[in-house]
Amino acid sequence: MVEGSMTQGAGQGPAMRTDTLRDFRVPVSEPAPHKASTGLPGDAPGYGGHPAYYGGAPTPVPPVPGYVPGQPEYLGSTPTARPAPETVPHQRTATARADAPAPEPGDDEPDDGYTPTQRDLPVIGRGAQGGPGDTVQVQYVPQEAQATGPGPLYVVGDVHGYLDELVTELQAQDLIDADRRWSAGNARLWFLGDFTDRGPDGIGVIDLVMRLSAEAAAAGGYCKALMGNHELLLIGAKRFGDTPVHSGAGTATFQAAWLLNGGQRTDMERLEDVHLQWMSRLDAATLEDGHLLLHSDTTAYLDYGDSIEDVNDTIHELLNRNDADITWDLFRKFTKRFAFRDEETGPHAVRELLGTYGGGRVVHGHSPIPYLLGEVGTEDGDGARGPEAVDGPHVYAEGLAIAMDGGVTMAGKLLVVQLPLRD
Repeated sequence: MVEGSMTQGAGQGPAMRTDTLRDFRVPVSEPAPHKASTGLPGDAPGYGGHPAYYGGAPTPVPPVPGYVPGQPEYLGSTPTARPAPETVPHQRTATARADAPAPEPGDDEPDDGYTPTQRDLPVIGRGAQGGPGDTVQVQYVPQEAQATGPGPLYVVGDVHGYLDELVTELQAQDLIDADRRWSAGNARLWFLGDFTDRGPDGIGVIDLVMRLSAEAAAAGGYCKALMGNHELLLIGAKRFGDTPVHSGAGTATFQAAWLLNGGQRTDMERLEDVHLQWMSRLDAATLEDGHLLLHSDTTAYLDYGDSIEDVNDTIHELLNRNDADITWDLFRKFTKRFAFRDEETGPHAVRELLGTYGGGRVVHGHSPIPYLLGEVGTEDGDGARGPEAVDGPHVYAEGLAIAMDGGVTMAGKLLVVQLPLRD
């Protein structure tokens, strides 16, 4: 079963934010063409399939039967060949060091005391001409500015395509500037997953996070992300389309589940291999400053290993099999929720995870805080307060768990929070 009772039907009205998830609709009309966004106002697309940046040769993604880029009718059964993505030679910008002479031709070996310059940083581009606007340049910060140790730690809850809200919250925390560029030096930023679906610009969110990852690394910090169930859902919808998979409730398809859970056709049309590669390589869990960061509030992670490294390696290996049933099982387990909510059993579930993987607290997204608090009622409309009452993380399970999904899809708040919490 996909996302329990909190999924919404695949209706035919425009996507909108409402008080309950069930009111979301998937647009059916032909959308206007989009260019992949870098997250910068007016910027040209800034990503290409560069192995130097993404850690190896791009992994080919099997074509989806019946999918034709640019067409919203992604339900056909006749296979249609997709054109091969454009490839661009890796571009490097040479910048001479102020304290060293220009290198001699053929001199490839660094001298003693060598400090990397901008030429050593990833330059990510798609434009075939290599002209202005075709690349994202990253400024190098000297090592002496990085010698103070790790910077403050921030986490971001579920974004679900709400790019403008994300930008607003990142700017409020001084993590990015008015031009949407990394401005936090050696700060550390973790996204807890679920970048797409339900909101209007999931691909724009992914492009922004990818670019900030390069900029933060150049500044001595980092911007990283975890895999959520909606990343698995989008990967499955792209790879397997309407191929039948075996589920606990009978036969299902990734295509139907993606639409049912807020899939946006504009995201699918703009989705490229580079996005799929990035999503499929995300880790499922990490430990930062005593905080066990996960996407889902479930103990299903224990099914994949007794250490964080084992969990991440196992999930990556399973995804690389390109098997629809295996990917569906991953998606189904990541969709489980509420393991920590019960007052009696919840703390025990959190301690089981912490005892296995380490840390003193679990920090998760996935389950909107309004649902954890009972502030949004059933699909019959019975509820207490609205999700706008959420203005910060929810600490529960005897203080062992921190929920970070503020319910942005329900007119709630997109949370960007510094850890540790002062509670």
